[in-house]
Amino acid sequence: MPVLEIKALSKNFGGLKAVNNFQLELEEGEIVGLIGPNGAGKTTVFNLITGIYVPTGGSIMFGGEQINGLPPFRICQRGIARTFQNIRLFKENSVLDNVRAVFHPRVRYNLLDAFLRSPRYNAEEERILAESMELLATLNLADRANQKASSLPYGDQRRLEIARSLASRPKLLLLDEPAAGMNPGEVSRMVDLVRMIKEKFNLTVLLIEHQMGMVMNLCERLVVMDFGQIIATGTPAEIRDNPVVLEAYLGKGATVA
Repeated sequence: MPVLEIKALSKNFGGLKAVNNFQLELEEGEIVGLIGPNGAGKTTVFNLITGIYVPTGGSIMFGGEQINGLPPFRICQRGIARTFQNIRLFKENSVLDNVRAVFHPRVRYNLLDAFLRSPRYNAEEERILAESMELLATLNLADRANQKASSLPYGDQRRLEIARSLASRPKLLLLDEPAAGMNPGEVSRMVDLVRMIKEKFNLTVLLIEHQMGMVMNLCERLVVMDFGQIIATGTPAEIRDNPVVLEAYLGKGATVA
């Protein structure tokens, strides 16, 4: 059974069809890229999967259960986490507190425990601290735990957002342009990072990315969108040589180096 199965998904905004008849199956452990020009509908697909938008039509099945219309927090609880194209950190809070905040909706103590600082409260807070620091260490951010999130360099902010998404213990991770604004060296390190966390946390990964070098080196399959519709699917090699994709995504007559 696929981890994620999307059938005939559509989303209309008035007379605009932002997504039209989108189909996708993700198998456990895959890394799949969703690419296409700006305005193709890629982020709208992410917003539909994560409950930010309600589909106009079609179905989204996760782990064999339909998640259409569920609020975002319920979808997150079921095991889908995401990052955003525009980084959304608690920038005035510490790096550590950005990660700790994700654990608190699932704490195993009540308000009275917190008020009295009961043994149950102390044990739970120690667990959250330990798990948060372990995630920061995995993302090479442990030495910055007490710094403000806003003080981090751009690439480290991207990694912190990924660490925070992993704190929800997802089965499916959606990455929206994780390498945006990065230089080639940083892109290469992001490729290695995504591979590492995919293996370490047993993830299935769906990512949007405009860095062609990243998707060609990282993804096992690519899905290409244009004007809200899928125009091609295949391996990176197949997509690289697809003239319809090259024209839509890179411009007429373009080639991928």
